[in-house]
Amino acid sequence: MNRSCDIAVIGSGFAGSLMAMIARRLGHSVMLLERGTHPRFVIGESSTPLTNLLWEELARRYDLPALLPLAKFGSWQKEHPEIGCGLKRGFTFYHHIFDQPFDPDRENQLLVGASPHDEIADTHWYRPDFDFFLVREAQRLGVEFKDRCELGLLSEDAPGLILTIKRPDEQFELRASLVIDASGPRGFLHRALLLPELTFAHLPFTQGLYSHFKNVRRIADMNISLAAGATPYPVDDAATHHVFDGGWIWVLRFNNGITSAGVAATARVANELNFAEGNPAWLRLLDRLPMVKEQFAGAEVQFPFVHAPRLSFRSGEIAGAGWVLLPSAVGFVDPLLSTGFPLTLLGIARLAEAIEKSWGAELFPKRLSEYSIQTVTELSAAEQLVAALYSNMNDFSVFAALSLLYFAAASYSETARRLGKPELARSFLLFDDPKFGAPSRKLIQQAVRGLEERDKAEFIQRIRRVIEPNNVAGLGDPQRRNWYPAQASDLLAAAGKLGVTRSEIEALLLRCGFTGP
Repeated sequence: MNRSCDIAVIGSGFAGSLMAMIARRLGHSVMLLERGTHPRFVIGESSTPLTNLLWEELARRYDLPALLPLAKFGSWQKEHPEIGCGLKRGFTFYHHIFDQPFDPDRENQLLVGASPHDEIADTHWYRPDFDFFLVREAQRLGVEFKDRCELGLLSEDAPGLILTIKRPDEQFELRASLVIDASGPRGFLHRALLLPELTFAHLPFTQGLYSHFKNVRRIADMNISLAAGATPYPVDDAATHHVFDGGWIWVLRFNNGITSAGVAATARVANELNFAEGNPAWLRLLDRLPMVKEQFAGAEVQFPFVHAPRLSFRSGEIAGAGWVLLPSAVGFVDPLLSTGFPLTLLGIARLAEAIEKSWGAELFPKRLSEYSIQTVTELSAAEQLVAALYSNMNDFSVFAALSLLYFAAASYSETARRLGKPELARSFLLFDDPKFGAPSRKLIQQAVRGLEERDKAEFIQRIRRVIEPNNVAGLGDPQRRNWYPAQASDLLAAAGKLGVTRSEIEALLLRCGFTGP
């Protein structure tokens, strides 16, 4: 049996299902293809304010009202309490030294608030539930979903591809005018088309080890003094990062009793602990980090540990005649700072616009080429920053300062877009902004090469000067000592940096439900 469709999307994670829904809303026949079944184990991931805004923009532009409640913790809990979700009020970082008790001095902490209260907070996505919901919503919109697919590439038949599909109860050939690959790093098209794989220029080779757990203790309930004063948000209601020389551990808590946790580390650390052994390696790591060991003392592993022997990935080709990779299949840098979500959603927005405005026209290949260039450039920007952070995990003062380049760019970009001024932030991490992008890259390159001890204080001051024109969140203020709450007063004071009045910021805060000082 032979079948045909306008667009075939491979991979039914959140990105594939969202892309399929958008293509369907644009009037195309769409088939969504999946190798496995739902629900399934997927690593936990967390949204950011920019991620949630991009999600909202796509849902509104392409008439996907069922997705809107998932952009905020409060509306998610009201509308879909059945979908596992975690409360994320900010980014929590603690710096550790192997085999030493945690020093709770504020110099070893970085707390960056993302919301003033739970109602409009970000979320951790419990992907088994989240992805399954999106697949069912895609089906409700008319996307044809096929799971348990064994895929093959029969031919490249311009202007599309012909795929062979084998399932337990059927097999057929599918002719698609456009195949969109959302199957992740080294996914189907990367293998079937024998696409080249490139290495990142700066990022060290890293490995990952992760699972899901129950009964992970909250840091606030542990017998640890984390310095005096009220924290900007409850420290456990966040994406928690335990940073050490050569790697970091993430802890993401869901409201169903499950916690996603794992470690990303350089090859040096991963080989020393022998990540390939799974659970024994995890226990060896905890033995080196007393505070984290206490946090996981009563934890129960829910799935066999997943060992990723090579986390980073970059495809040498992104699009061709009749096919294109989503950013999540183009490359992966690291879970650090949750850069993958906004990169993917920005890419989906650009690809959706190309389909909306240029489908079937001679201009469409050019639009795919532009999409490819932008995707690679933004992926490179994320890679360079993450590489700089890895290079300085042994010195938390530099690590914390470097992270402000991300938080300043992200908070400025989100605010500009919410004010209806997307032209102020056209690129991820403001990499093409002449006043921010170029000086940021110089700082990042210097950090990757390594800093002499005598240069670190001036380096940190230079970061503060670079972010200042785009700093709308009070970042880098020495008086705050690495604790940065989400405050309306900071946005009001920064109105001029965005080319608006205080009253326009006040209206924005009211629209967004941003209450507080």
